[in-house]
Amino acid sequence: MGVAPFGRVGTTRQAVRIAIPLPTALEHSHMTSDTDPTVAEAACFEAGIKFGTLYHQFAGTPVSPDSAASLARAMEDSITNQPHCAAVTVDVMVDELEAELADSAADYTELTGRFLEVEIVVDYEGCEVVTRMAMEDGYPLMRVESVRGRD
Repeated sequence: MGVAPFGRVGTTRQAVRIAIPLPTALEHSHMTSDTDPTVAEAACFEAGIKFGTLYHQFAGTPVSPDSAASLARAMEDSITNQPHCAAVTVDVMVDELEAELADSAADYTELTGRFLEVEIVVDYEGCEVVTRMAMEDGYPLMRVESVRGRD
């Protein structure tokens, strides 16, 4: 007898994986060409996915002035793994961290958008999208800076 998942004693079961191909929006016959996203729109969507992942994966991470550089590199490396990602630059602003910690008993704080400046470049089917995140009126605003190689 083998050990089944979750510690149950009994016969070990083999997992069966079934791959079911899901049609993409472009494969639906009822869609017309005027509803298909352009390459530039798809590239901007890809950039948005990267920003959402970067921000929500790392927000709340403990960070100090000493760990800021290694955290920035980890963020860059993580997002660069995603498809169509040409470049990621993350700057954890140490001066802002030091100011936050000046009157604190702790030597670290949690990472929020106000400590970050980020640039993400996406290359999707020859269309390059440059996006940036920076604080604007107290909010970490993510925006498209430029789109090159449009349809």
